This record gives sequence, C-alpha cells and structure tokens, in this order.
Amino acid sequence: MIDHTGIFVSDLAVSRAFYEAALAPLGYVVRRAFDDAVGFGARDLQPGDDPAGDFWLTAAAPMTPRSHIALRAADRAQVDAFHQAAMAAGATDHGAPGPRPHYHANYYAAFVLDPDGYNVEAVCHREG
Repeated sequence: MIDHTGIFVSDLAVSRAFYEAALAPLGYVVRRAFDDAVGFGARDLQPGDDPAGDFWLTAAAPMTPRSHIALRAADRAQVDAFHQAAMAAGATDHGAPGPRPHYHANYYAAFVLDPDGYNVEAVCHREG
C-alpha cells in the first residue's frame, strides 16, 4: 500500500486553497504545513495513519509531464461533491461525474485539472 505521495506546485498558496476546497468533500484536511509544503490527510485519522498526511504539495517546478492523481471516494455523492467543489475553486473540467464502465462495472469518477494542470480524479468503486 502507498503511505504517502505528492506533487510539485508552482504556487503553494494557490494550490493549497484549491485542494482545501476540492478535497473537503472527500474528508481531507490540512494535517501539516511548512513554508514550502503542505500535507493533506483524512479528517478522522485511523490507527496507523500518518498524522502529517498522505498527500503532499511541495513548492517547486511542476512535474513534466503532469501526473494523474486518483483519490478514493466513499460513495458517488462524494464524487459529485468533489467535482462541484473543485470547479467552484477554479478547476478546469476534465470529465464530469459519471460511470466509466470501460474500467469496470461500478467505476464512477470525475476528473478535473488543478491550477498546474495535474489531472485529479475522485473515484468510487462501489455499486450504485
């Protein structure tokens, strides 16, 4: 299992504000912040979770090519809420919420591009 990961962003303040809004529907909050980095993690930590977060933004030149980030949603309503929150926070739509049966029968996802052009997805694998 992956414990934590992250991306490089061109403007930490802009990206932090974007991700705070976009990830809130998925239960993510800022867990730790430094001058040059911020860590997001679950609002409600579970035993064994890294208290500093599992998704990090670091101030640096964005990666080329941009990577794809997929975050798990508990249900389809969270996917919808993620997309709505991300769009309100300035995302570019990259795939409206909906089923993606070419991945598997219960794959439901939404895709946005963040301020640096990273492809960010919220996905639910549960039926209906």
